[in-house]
Amino acid sequence: MATTITPATLTSTITENITLNGSEQGSTNTLTIGSVNEISKRIVTCPANVDTTVFRSGVTVDVTDSSMDVQDVKYIRLTNLDGAESINVNLQIDVTESGSGASAVNETATILLEAGHSFVMGTSHDSIAVYDADGSVQTTLHDLESILIDPGTNAIDIEIFVAST
Repeated sequence: MATTITPATLTSTITENITLNGSEQGSTNTLTIGSVNEISKRIVTCPANVDTTVFRSGVTVDVTDSSMDVQDVKYIRLTNLDGAESINVNLQIDVTESGSGASAVNETATILLEAGHSFVMGTSHDSIAVYDADGSVQTTLHDLESILIDPGTNAIDIEIFVAST
């Protein structure tokens, strides 16, 4: 099949506006990612007390579970759309990276995402590591296999935006 999609450049801009003591202290940072040809954008309701998988990657694209190729993902943004409640964002990590077929979760890292806040990361390939033996810095990074949302006791809406090349 010949595609009719022309790759484009994604532009993401983060701006902080604040004036303290009469002086502007904010900043604007812009990121551009070229050759983007696939976007996934969804608003997902995560039911109360139910862990909800909102993103999955793998070494091969599996359309049955809506995964994206781990090496092609270049940008991920999660936004907690709730006005009051926080969520736990569980980053599921594949440390084995077998190179064939589906990924497997071996570790997880969890971050709190407060109401109205966003979490942004770049590639899902070789992008994350956790280490629990001591506080040493980890330089061997692993693939992000999936993102799971734990909304706690409240149903929470989140927006997820993923761009890949």
